Amino acid sequence: MSNHNGALYVVATPIGNLGDLSPRAVATLRAVNVIAAEDTRHSGTLLQHFGIVTPCTALHEHNERRASAKLIQRMAQGESVALVSDAGTPLLSDPGYHLVAAAHEQGIPVVPIPGPSSLVSALSASGLQADSFVFEGFLPAKQAARRARLDALREESRTLVFFETPHRILGALRDLREAVGEERVIVIARELTKVFETIRRGGIRDVLAWMVADPNQQRGEFVVMVQGCQRAPTAVVDDEARRALTVLLAELPLKQAVALAVKLTGRSRNHLYDLAVELQGSASAE
Repeated sequence: MSNHNGALYVVATPIGNLGDLSPRAVATLRAVNVIAAEDTRHSGTLLQHFGIVTPCTALHEHNERRASAKLIQRMAQGESVALVSDAGTPLLSDPGYHLVAAAHEQGIPVVPIPGPSSLVSALSASGLQADSFVFEGFLPAKQAARRARLDALREESRTLVFFETPHRILGALRDLREAVGEERVIVIARELTKVFETIRRGGIRDVLAWMVADPNQQRGEFVVMVQGCQRAPTAVVDDEARRALTVLLAELPLKQAVALAVKLTGRSRNHLYDLAVELQGSASAE
């Protein structure tokens, strides 16, 4: 542990395998005056395993501003605080932002104690481009908002990374399929470092079918990684889509024309459907 009085230590904890807690993290958690934990009961199990008896206080999304003010006061008086989340590196879709920001504003040293991160671990094993990526955290829970977010990211050329929950994973993958096409390569990293760790890579259609076929693969904590868009910009693709749909609509019903256009262009079904309706409307107006 660095020799800082009145400092905030941001400590990464295991995402599953307790062997991943570093000796430096253990020493830090033993030396500070108090540990600010997202869930004191959850962190208590970890601390007990390592024989750490440092007092804990709760800091979560419902009390963060109030708890942060008290912790800042303690650090201003010379005490040291360790911030931990339930698992992994704090602040990555976890509480702690207000505490860290306030510490900087008050001139209190903020010291990272690096360690496990499901985000980094998943990327390192994905086989997708990892030197440039976009982390989106958890997608919106409601379908309309989730679809809007995915549509906005459709043409992002960098690797996309999301966290997802068991009860939303199938819905998220189905919405992702609609947004980017069923052939886009994705990687699902499930239960990293735990007994049932699974990493599956393939086209969205195939990965979704695999998950639907095995309910056990729908359990646990997920990191979803999506290959960046590798096609031409929207304007170019839409010109191609318009030409394809114009020919197809002359021979086929709208739904069949759209289905074939999805395969030809890689654009989302919703986008091509809207484009087809627009083309039909223009044709009927002539």
